[in-house]
Amino acid sequence: MINIDKVLISDSVVEEHFVCDLIKCKGGCCVEGDAGAPLENKELKELNDAYPFVKPYLTKESVTEIEKQGNYIYDKEFGWVTPTINSGMCVYGIKNANGIVKCAIEQAYNDKKINWKKPLSCHLFPIKIKKSSKNKTDLVNYQPREDLCKAACSLGKKLKVPVYIFCKDSLIRKYGNDFYEALHATAKHLAEKQK
Repeated sequence: MINIDKVLISDSVVEEHFVCDLIKCKGGCCVEGDAGAPLENKELKELNDAYPFVKPYLTKESVTEIEKQGNYIYDKEFGWVTPTINSGMCVYGIKNANGIVKCAIEQAYNDKKINWKKPLSCHLFPIKIKKSSKNKTDLVNYQPREDLCKAACSLGKKLKVPVYIFCKDSLIRKYGNDFYEALHATAKHLAEKQK
C-alpha cells in the first residue's frame, strides 16, 4: 500500500498493467454494470450544464430515457449515477459504425462544445476510489472487469504500461500534478527495489 497525502493507493495500481483495447471490448464498461457511472456531487451541475450540448449526439432512445429519468438518478448503493437504458447501456453512450460504445459527453468535449470531459469515475477506470469508514482517506484500487478487461490487461502487459500511467490524466484531474509526480517517483523506486 502506498500512502500519499491521506490517499492510500493499492500496490496493484503501480504493479499491474492495463491499456483499453476498444476493438476487443467494444466499450463494454459503458454497457455492463450494476448501475450507471457514479457521479461526484459537484459533477451534477457539470452534467446539467453540459446536457444541452451533449443532447445532439444522443439517440432518440437516450433522450427519451433522460427526459423520463433525469440527467442523473440516485442509487441506494452507488449514490448519484447516470441513468441507463433498461439496466444496460449508459444513456450517454453512443455506438460508432464499428459497434464500439463511446461517451457522448466526451465527444462533445473533444469537439470543444464543453469543458467537462466526462464523469471522473469513467475517466479513472479501471481505478476505483472509495472513502475509508471514517471518510478521511481515499482508498484507490485497481478493479478491472474480470472478463471484459482481459484484452486490456493483455495489451497493457504487452506494451508495458502500468495502470497509474494509463490513468495519468485522470489521476492528475482528481489529485493534482504534485500527487501524480509523487506516485510516479514511488512507483519507480519500488520497481528499482524489485530488480
